[in-house]
Amino acid sequence: MGKKKKPTAPSPTIALNKKARHEYTLEETFEAGLVLQGWEVKSLREGRAQLTESYVVLRRGEAWLLGAHITPLKSASTHVETDPIRTRKLLLKQRELDKLYGAVERRGYTLVPTKLYWSRGRAKLAIALAKGKKKHDKRASEKDRDWDREKARGFKNLK
Repeated sequence: MGKKKKPTAPSPTIALNKKARHEYTLEETFEAGLVLQGWEVKSLREGRAQLTESYVVLRRGEAWLLGAHITPLKSASTHVETDPIRTRKLLLKQRELDKLYGAVERRGYTLVPTKLYWSRGRAKLAIALAKGKKKHDKRASEKDRDWDREKARGFKNLK
């Protein structure tokens, strides 16, 4: 008799911002909750989100996510007005907000969303304090990545 496989749990990751690692040097990450509408949660459960062009802004003591695209489902209610790229409020502790304000205002950091994921049934957003990379920095990191890949291939062939 064959063994029955347990159904695998869906991946907790909803969306990644792969471009952020290329464009920025990521220093420190924070976990933030999101204020979402019902149709947005349903869309996130289907994995319909993009973070590529999004960014985080601090205004009046609050953090806001701009430019994140959550595609509405076709079966969304007809009486609900859906705006896929609306501004969404981020939920952070006051101490974290103060730290982010200090870094962004005084030290010239940028806040970049890196990952959207599920944590205990709630949608969370990983945001990172980041500094923009110059063109030569991007080339250097690409060169290091290629070298690491070549090194791994070499060791693999030796075995």
